Amino acid sequence: MPGRIFSRSRAFPLWLVVFYTGWLALMAAGRLWGEALAHWPIAVAMAVGSYFAGSTPMGGGTVGFPVLTLIFGLPASLGRGFALAVQSVGMTSASIYILSSRKTVDWALLRPALVGATLGVPFGAAFLAPHAPDLGVKLLFAVVWASFGIIHLTRFHAIVEPEGGRPPHGPLDRPIGLGVGFVGGIVASLTGVGIDMMIYAALVLFFRTDLKVAIPTSVILMAYASLLGTASNVALGAAFGAPYGVPYEVFLYWIAAAPVVAVGAPFGALVVDRIGRKPTLILVSVLCVAQFAWIVLQEKVTGPPLLAAFVGLGFLCGVFAGVIALGRRMGARQGA
Repeated sequence: MPGRIFSRSRAFPLWLVVFYTGWLALMAAGRLWGEALAHWPIAVAMAVGSYFAGSTPMGGGTVGFPVLTLIFGLPASLGRGFALAVQSVGMTSASIYILSSRKTVDWALLRPALVGATLGVPFGAAFLAPHAPDLGVKLLFAVVWASFGIIHLTRFHAIVEPEGGRPPHGPLDRPIGLGVGFVGGIVASLTGVGIDMMIYAALVLFFRTDLKVAIPTSVILMAYASLLGTASNVALGAAFGAPYGVPYEVFLYWIAAAPVVAVGAPFGALVVDRIGRKPTLILVSVLCVAQFAWIVLQEKVTGPPLLAAFVGLGFLCGVFAGVIALGRRMGARQGA
C-alpha cells in the first residue's frame, strides 16, 4: 500500500517531465521556436481555457474552438482539430492529476461511457465530421454550450445542492453510459467538445451526483475522447487524405498552446478545490450564453439556420429540465 500511494503521488510530476522533455525535443529538432512565438495569442487564450477545463465540465476546446473560428476566422474543421489535439494534452494532464490525487470518480457510469466513446468518436470522424457544413458545426457548438449555460443559470441550486455519493441506479448505469459515450463521441468528433458536458449532465441532472465527483469524471472521459479523436483523424488522413486528417496549422497552434495547457488544466482542478466551484460555474454559464449570441452575430445567421438554432436551443433546455425532473422523481421513489 505505501508503495502504491508513493507511485501515485509521483505519477503527475513524472508525466510533466516526460511531456516537456518530448516537447522541447520536438521544438529543437524542428527548429520551431519562431512558429511557437508567432502563435502566442492562442497560448494566452488557452491559459484561460485550460483553467476552465480543469475546474468545470468544459474542455479547453470550448475556448479554443470559438477563438480560432470567430476571432481568427478559421474554418470549423480546424477549430475542431485543434480542440481535440490540445485537449489530448490538457485533459490528459488533468486526468493524471485527478487519478494521482485519488479524487473520487464515478467509474460505474464512466466505464460504459468509455466503451460508447470508442464507437462514437471514430464513427463521427469517419462519416460525419468531414462532410458537416462549417456553419452547421459552429451552430451546433453554440447551441450545445448555450443550453448548458441556461440550465445552470436557471437551476443552479438544484445542480450544486447534492453532496456525497449518488443513489444506486445499477441497471441504468450501462445503457446510459453507453448512450452518453456514443452520442457524446459523435458530438465531440464534430465540435471537439461536448462528451464531457453530456456525462456531467447525466451525473448531476439525473443521478444528482456531487459536483466533486461529476467534474473529475467528465474530465477523464473528455481526455479519452480527445486522444481517440486525434488518433482517428490522423489515421483517416493517412489512409484517405483530404478531407480527413489534421491540418498543419493545427500542429502550429498546438506547439504554442500545449506547454500551457499541460499545467493549466491541473491548476484549475487545484484552485477550484480552494475557492469552490460555484463562482467558476456561474462565470462559465454566462460565457456559454454569450458565445451563442456572439456566433449568431459574427456569422450573420438569419432565416432557417437561425430558426433551427433557437429550436435546437429550446429543445436541449427542455431535455435538461426533463432530466432534472425525472432524476428527482426517481430519487424520491428510492427514498420512500
